[in-house]
Amino acid sequence: MKQLKERILKDGKCLEGGILKVDNFINHRMDAGLMMEMAREIVTRFRGTAIDKVLTVEASGIAPAIMVAYLLDVPVVFAKKKVPSTMEGILKSKVFSFTKNHTYEICICDSYLQKGERCLFVDDFLANGNAALGILDLAVQAGAEITGMAFLIEKGFQAGGKMLREKGIRIESLAIIESLDNCKIKLRN
Repeated sequence: MKQLKERILKDGKCLEGGILKVDNFINHRMDAGLMMEMAREIVTRFRGTAIDKVLTVEASGIAPAIMVAYLLDVPVVFAKKKVPSTMEGILKSKVFSFTKNHTYEICICDSYLQKGERCLFVDDFLANGNAALGILDLAVQAGAEITGMAFLIEKGFQAGGKMLREKGIRIESLAIIESLDNCKIKLRN
């Protein structure tokens, strides 16, 4: 997506260790207009795909997931990173966060992810694919189907995209980072 790629090059910052910082327009301070354009692009790419629900993981995936769900006119459910004391019927999966160097347990109430539902997973980043694997695990536990996964930004130099595609999952990434070597952002065409 040209508009996103231009914004990454203009406002994105590269940190040591292969971290792309886009918190000034995607995952802290958000550009709502750009977020809506990205949601429209995701919906266009998945046109014709049966989708009953949009799934994401808190917190950075919530904004794009809500906009995609709004455009599709379906509910959105986000996996929580801490189990609330009020939640019943919990589906859980362990996920390792590359950015935070921490393993946490994501959870969804089983009444919000049910057997036979066709779900689109939407998230801000695809790196090693750990959050995506956690969502796949929750879907299997519920008997739901992941019909595709959409990411705003994919780190093409990390293993997640390849691994998920090899599992036969349809992946749509709006921008793919080829490299962050020497703290220089190189995008895939």
